[in-house]
Amino acid sequence: MEENNEMIKGLPANAYKELQPGEEYIPVMAPDRIYPEVNFRSVSLGLLMAVIFSAAAAYLGLKIGQVFEAAIPIAIIAVGLSALTKRKNALGENVIIQSIGASSGVIVAGAIFTLPALYILDLEAHFYQVFFSSLLGGFLGILFIVPFRKYFVAEMHGKYPFPEATATTEVLVSGEKGGDQAKVLLFSGLIGGIYDFVIATFGLWAEEFSTRVLPYGEALADKAKIVFKLNVGAAIVGLGYIIGLKYAVIICAGSFVGWFVIIPMIAHAAEMFGGAAAIAGATPESIFAEYVRMIGIGGIAAAGVIGIIRSSKVIQTAMKLAVKETFSKHANSDSNIRTRRDLPMSIIMGGILLTALLIFVFFQFGVVHNLGHALLALLIVMIISFLFTTVAANAIAIVGTNPVSGMTLMTLIITSLIMSAAGLSGTSGMVAALIIGGVVCTALAMAGGFITDLKIGYWLGSSPYKQQGWKFLGTVVSAATVGGVIIILNQTYGFKGEGALVAPQANAMAAVIEPMMTGGAAPWLLYGAGAFLSLILTMLGVPALAFALGMFIPIGLNTPLLVGGLIAHYVATRSKDDQLNTARRERGTLIASGFIAGGALMGVISALIKFGGLDLEATDWLASSGSQYLGIVMFTLLCVYLYRNSLKAQKEE
Repeated sequence: MEENNEMIKGLPANAYKELQPGEEYIPVMAPDRIYPEVNFRSVSLGLLMAVIFSAAAAYLGLKIGQVFEAAIPIAIIAVGLSALTKRKNALGENVIIQSIGASSGVIVAGAIFTLPALYILDLEAHFYQVFFSSLLGGFLGILFIVPFRKYFVAEMHGKYPFPEATATTEVLVSGEKGGDQAKVLLFSGLIGGIYDFVIATFGLWAEEFSTRVLPYGEALADKAKIVFKLNVGAAIVGLGYIIGLKYAVIICAGSFVGWFVIIPMIAHAAEMFGGAAAIAGATPESIFAEYVRMIGIGGIAAAGVIGIIRSSKVIQTAMKLAVKETFSKHANSDSNIRTRRDLPMSIIMGGILLTALLIFVFFQFGVVHNLGHALLALLIVMIISFLFTTVAANAIAIVGTNPVSGMTLMTLIITSLIMSAAGLSGTSGMVAALIIGGVVCTALAMAGGFITDLKIGYWLGSSPYKQQGWKFLGTVVSAATVGGVIIILNQTYGFKGEGALVAPQANAMAAVIEPMMTGGAAPWLLYGAGAFLSLILTMLGVPALAFALGMFIPIGLNTPLLVGGLIAHYVATRSKDDQLNTARRERGTLIASGFIAGGALMGVISALIKFGGLDLEATDWLASSGSQYLGIVMFTLLCVYLYRNSLKAQKEE
């Protein structure tokens, strides 16, 4: 292969389209050329990003319950540093920086959703327990997703929107290419970033509009339990544009069924059958949290199982390929092409066995101290992590959101049932279940996050085996950082009591696991209802996972996805000229990516300002209805900008 000296021209025309029979996708970095990828600069910067963003994401996740995705801010920083140092051909290096650094967000999600529950339940948690559950779960997620890379990123090309990967790819390629694309991305990034920064830092308008501010809106919410919400953030409407109308409609349909059908029905049924006292004082939000979300969790779990059954051929093919490549002496033809080469399957299979052994040793000597219980815990981790790997990847590919907290909650319930049946309950049972949940949660978070990195690499033409190999180092650094940060935050703030960090997901896990390990029960009827709903949707040909995600995610975060999807639809169908429609849609994708990138980066900065103790929020104004009305006006102006600016695109001659 010859070394590259060509200028980057941008993403190919078929980057986001389904390929026709015989058509091939040729990435930005040509497969037959060599590009700088792994070197001291890319690895050291990637590890530095992993440390910084692991610490920031862990604090913010425990403080406000939201783990920001680190991929986009890291990509922006990588591109900025390349421009600052006037580095040529930095695209391959920037992909590696992003891939290593992005380990931070997924490791943080896996750790903080479960492990702080140990402190909440007054149980002892050591650094090594936090570190090893994050580390081994991360390794497992990498190893399990690699055999599915070709299916998700190549065979399903153009069939999944991959919203976060799209935004990150646009940032990386525009930074390298420069010119008009970079200007569009930069300007929209400034607009989206400043817009979201003003909301998060100063509170000049409310982040969410609710029908409660309308005449009779409060009465409608209190009596009929009907309320509509819309998050007015730039990043979320940008996400909706990239997701597209099809999936945005299905996600919102799930949300609307939950909020406009199930919640009012529960309230009405309680009134009819004499249970009004329990429901009368409940808000639609509390009914959502206690009932609808549980149905959503059951739906996600069932959709996952259905997805596993329907993709069983893919799983079988991946396993056969793994076994064949492990024991075959002849190289696979794909291994000769740089952009199609994964880590050798012998390393993947050996890595899975070694990681399984380490997990067993960790459980035996660091958690349960019982051979039978350690083996049982290992089986739970390996089976659930493997089966739900494809579910996590599917969710990320469709909506850019991994329902890992829902799948982990289901894991904790299953673990509690099995371990208590095996004689492990009470305090030791809770510790074991939470650490098992931590390993599974991290594995699924990593699987979903890493498929994003691999899709970015596929679009741009990186070497997958290099991304895969160096991801392990990013995981080690992120796990060590997160472990230290959780211990320090517990000692400084704590996770319960006055002034403590909120840690909402960990509190939910603690609330579920304590009664189960002390003789309580799980809401099986609600999980079952969600499961049957997914089955019915599958029979009707509706993507059940997207619908169940809509029921699980709060309505305020789903409705702007629909707005973004509608804008994308109108932008791409206004003209009778297909080439012009394509140009407009792609310009809109660039603007939407800027909204996501700017919103993500400025969200981190805003949170750091608050972390520094500087509170600039107009609290009294935010409590007024005027702030919500202004929010709707600003959101409308933002959507008009996205729509009208997308229409300015000119088709290429």
